[in-house]
Amino acid sequence: MSTLEKIQSLKQVAEARVRWKQEGRTVALANGVFDLLHVGHVRYLEGARELADVLVVAVNSDASTRAYKGPGRPHIPENERAELVAALACTDRVIVFDEPNVRGIIRVLRPDVHVKGTDYTPDSIPEGDEVRAYGGRTAVSGDPKNHSTTELARRLGREDAK
Repeated sequence: MSTLEKIQSLKQVAEARVRWKQEGRTVALANGVFDLLHVGHVRYLEGARELADVLVVAVNSDASTRAYKGPGRPHIPENERAELVAALACTDRVIVFDEPNVRGIIRVLRPDVHVKGTDYTPDSIPEGDEVRAYGGRTAVSGDPKNHSTTELARRLGREDAK
């Protein structure tokens, strides 16, 4: 499947989810903004993929990113961020979403595991109650938050950054 073919609507991914379940394949859902893709993002998504047979990544739309991160974000448009995430070998499907959280996606896809980065614990994941309600689980992956888009953008904006 090509990079662009991996970017699908929630309806398309839900249809694939039915097939994956019939095949006995487990599904992980990860989500984030993925603005200025960096090694921390890669480690998070590769770790998420290790927890299931299929990795679906929900990428915040430009509007939901602005609501979450502020008016100066995102730095990269949603279609380009989605394409970068889809290009990673660990990613099977990408959904762009407008909502403030992934509860709606969780309700439709019912992933076996919902994965967040290391700024959370399995018990502090905001949508964890939604996942546990149907018997799914939550998990944390990636390295400690030693990398951030905000810090990268700050460094790139410095005159003395070379």
